[in-house]
Amino acid sequence: MTIGSGRFHWPAGENRMARSSRKRILIATLGSLGDLYPYLAIAKELLRRGHRPLIATLDRYRDIVEAEGIGFTVMRPLESQLGNATQVIREILHSRSGPEYLIRRIVMHHVRESYEDLDRLAENADLLVSHPMTVALPLVAENRKIPWVSTVLSPMSLFSAYDPSILPASRWLFSLRLLGPVFYRGILGLTKVWTRAWERPLRDLRAEIGLSPTSRHAMFEGQFSPYLNLALFSARLAKPQADWPANTQVCGFARYDGHAVAGPEAAGLRAFLEAGEPPIVFTLGSSVSMDPGDFFRKARAAACWLGRRAILVTGDSTPADSSEADGVIAFQYLPYSGVFPHASVIVHPGGVGTLSQALAAGRPMFVIPAAFDQPDNARRALRMGVARVLPFRRVTMRGLVDNLAALLRRRDYHSTAAELGRWIRREDGAASACNYLETI
Repeated sequence: MTIGSGRFHWPAGENRMARSSRKRILIATLGSLGDLYPYLAIAKELLRRGHRPLIATLDRYRDIVEAEGIGFTVMRPLESQLGNATQVIREILHSRSGPEYLIRRIVMHHVRESYEDLDRLAENADLLVSHPMTVALPLVAENRKIPWVSTVLSPMSLFSAYDPSILPASRWLFSLRLLGPVFYRGILGLTKVWTRAWERPLRDLRAEIGLSPTSRHAMFEGQFSPYLNLALFSARLAKPQADWPANTQVCGFARYDGHAVAGPEAAGLRAFLEAGEPPIVFTLGSSVSMDPGDFFRKARAAACWLGRRAILVTGDSTPADSSEADGVIAFQYLPYSGVFPHASVIVHPGGVGTLSQALAAGRPMFVIPAAFDQPDNARRALRMGVARVLPFRRVTMRGLVDNLAALLRRRDYHSTAAELGRWIRREDGAASACNYLETI
């Protein structure tokens, strides 16, 4: 494999017998680390089975992917094309205009560039795998007549009228679920009509490359493959519904957790964990941590008010005070699987990757959703009896203290979370996904 400036080329000249068992699989994804890590888990399993996975995504993730021995190539847009990262996250996290900004200003604005990159890479691929935001990949598959598999990371992307999700820009829709699936399906139809204009660049691209027009909405039914759709979450989060796309298979969470900490950080973490009672762990994930406001100040103050030890995982964009003060210690990065099982309570925004690690740890959680799939994931965690929920923008020190006190005091949260954690840890979403991929 040739990995260099982002121009990746599958090796030519492979004999047919070797090719029949070792498949070249192009995986395209776009977004935060939560949108990368599940595919890294799958790619690692594919590599273990002797296949040739290649991940196409944002240029900022090259080192992470290549550190695992997985082929990497850049799929535009480049990070430099997106502008200031904090401002971009602030726009995307906006409760009303965020989805339109993400789809129009990022996904559709760069759809031609994404298509060019993926079309070149697909020339010798045996199978294509798409993320919900990689809307150019289905066009590549259709034009080149290559089989492709779609994926969803959370139930929200399935738009079920029987098990409705909270949609970020239209949270009021969720209250209409009580009117029944027929009515709710009609409301979803109106939403498709309202957002169809967002996809004009994609429709123009279809015409330019000679594909026939389609009425399928790229962000709704158009994202799903006719071959196979993989739901990369646990059946405990959402049970299959009658209106899910055909050929949808629930795989379980495909969990990947990044690199372990080493050296002084590892020693400091180990010493802190061994020095006292299980701490409260606060994190904002990889997206919300880029615009945290004063959250970590409130978190530290709330832990001190409760007289509890705490760990703050602040993220790369937020300086961390690694010195322990008042029983609180901060790190910019920690692998969740290495710290969540040691927590008394986990505080996080509810991104599906962080949620999967928190569920597997078997600890109760306080979910503070901001955007994307987070409000819906938070609702589902609440429904499972392992969480309390308060929107990120309404978090105050008093809100933190009251909710954390309830989670720490009530043993039913702890017993339910422990039982669910044992169930989640038995899942192997990456292996299950690879089993399905091999059928295609």
